[in-house]
Amino acid sequence: MTSWANSGSRDLHLDLRESLTPGARGAKDALIAALRDAARSGRLTPGTILPPSRTLAADLGLARNTVADAYAELVAEGWLGSRQGAGTWVVNAARRSEPASPRGVRVAPVHNLMPGSPDVAEFPRTQWVACTRRALANAPSEALRMGDPRGRAELRNALADYLARARGVRTSPESIVICAGVRQAVQLLVRALGGPIAVEAYGLFLFRDAIARLGVPTVPIGVDDHGAVVSELDELDVPAVLLTPAHHNPLGMPLHSSRRTAVVEWAERTGGFVLDDDYDGEFRYDRQPVGALQALRPEKVAYLGSTSKSLSQALRLGWMVLPDSLVDAVVDAAGGQQFSVDAISQLTLAEFIVGGYHDRHVRRMRARYRRRRDALVSALAPFDVGIRGLAAGVNAVVTLPDGAEPKVMRRAGEAGIALQGLSIMRHPQASPDVPDPDGMIVGFAAPAEHAFAPAISALCDALRASGL
Repeated sequence: MTSWANSGSRDLHLDLRESLTPGARGAKDALIAALRDAARSGRLTPGTILPPSRTLAADLGLARNTVADAYAELVAEGWLGSRQGAGTWVVNAARRSEPASPRGVRVAPVHNLMPGSPDVAEFPRTQWVACTRRALANAPSEALRMGDPRGRAELRNALADYLARARGVRTSPESIVICAGVRQAVQLLVRALGGPIAVEAYGLFLFRDAIARLGVPTVPIGVDDHGAVVSELDELDVPAVLLTPAHHNPLGMPLHSSRRTAVVEWAERTGGFVLDDDYDGEFRYDRQPVGALQALRPEKVAYLGSTSKSLSQALRLGWMVLPDSLVDAVVDAAGGQQFSVDAISQLTLAEFIVGGYHDRHVRRMRARYRRRRDALVSALAPFDVGIRGLAAGVNAVVTLPDGAEPKVMRRAGEAGIALQGLSIMRHPQASPDVPDPDGMIVGFAAPAEHAFAPAISALCDALRASGL
């Protein structure tokens, strides 16, 4: 049955594929299916405001509780968002990476455990809006023109102070270049430096792909329990190596102190550079954060960071702390202008940092993520799995018995759990000497608070169904 809901000035077309009997459970299921399909297909786009439950119930001839219950279930699944006074709206569920089974069957993700994402439901909206207002009120007219290609001075000044205090970075505002996230930073540095680029045998495939799109090859170096095997760089002819020294991505160990020293000595000896991807340095749980590698040799290490783990990936706000010798080359690689990040976002982030809001938000989320990490460890304790990478970050690596990764990922996909297999992070040219464990990467920070426990329960069910 197809129905039109005319809610005030908005028409909402719904394909209700089960007979509608007011008050019956079938009516709620039909409404949930219709709304979910409309969001999944993109017909209801993210941000679309839905009619109030009372209005939609009257239009469709349903009990109000039926509509309210359907909305609540879709909010819990992540298809809809809702807030007192703001109504109910479609969120970006349809755009998430959907887990697929080897048979090619795609199931809409119900539980978001994708790695690399913070809990965006906790984004500090009120403070961000207030900072935007203050930034605009105080900004000179010149700030709304194309200015310094390195980015707004206000943000570079704020970052210089913050990174020195929080991450031990040694820099000045003149050496900082604002960019649209670490992926763009890597691409700009590769354009400036050429290639090939050495990378860790396990690392974020998005960076490998981004480098490959520039026509530059990547060469893997080994990884063991002490981090990247940087001694292998002596056998390579590369201008730079991309590392995650504070907290290896994805395996979770810090680069051993002897190797930290060795890699900067390699850079000095060969004229090369180290690209230090500090992708989640704000979130250390078991001891003080490991300081930035950049502090050892600022003239040989490019430090890369962003707001993607602390605030939101969607902000597209990142930074490079560069050796002085690379600043002009990177600016030239970016086209000589600050095209990538708008000035208002830069001014807002500067205000957010200087006003202390960033520190307070990170400290609050650090405590929350630590509780979630501990809950994940407790929930997985009965299963035949290992878990690593727990000292820091927003992800955990769950190691599986040999050969179990495809089965577990298939079960997870069938259950609508969005997460990532470990094998995709392995460089296709990695040496056979590099261990090749089966596993999955669980983003324990990604779900909203109310959705975390159901997501972990679903993950445990998938493991149980896989015989673990």
